[in-house]
Amino acid sequence: MAEQNYATGRRKCAIARVWITPGEGKITINGRDVKEYLGRPVLEILVKSPLVLTSSEGRFDVKAYTKGGGIAGQAGAIRLGISRALIGYDETLRGDLKAAGFLTRDSRVKERKKYGRKKARRGFQFVKR
Repeated sequence: MAEQNYATGRRKCAIARVWITPGEGKITINGRDVKEYLGRPVLEILVKSPLVLTSSEGRFDVKAYTKGGGIAGQAGAIRLGISRALIGYDETLRGDLKAAGFLTRDSRVKERKKYGRKKARRGFQFVKR
């Protein structure tokens, strides 16, 4: 079997498990094609960006399984996973990926709602009478 690299990507509440194998550039997410799963061309560009940057777009097959968050968060998680997996394949790509900001984990998560408040920080509207 060909060499396979695994990496985990996270963004907000989304988690992506990503495997890259040498192949013809096929990307599947949760068993579906990338166009079919994401639906928006912008997210497709986001997912493919590490491969385009390292000029390895047609060289690897990507298989990703995601859960949690929304589709945009999952696309960001897949991007981080692909970037980390590429580094596992070739360590020299690290500088380019780091300079482009593809190795930074976006840790913004929705703040929890507190008791005595309407939302996380917003209080109830004050009524004088």
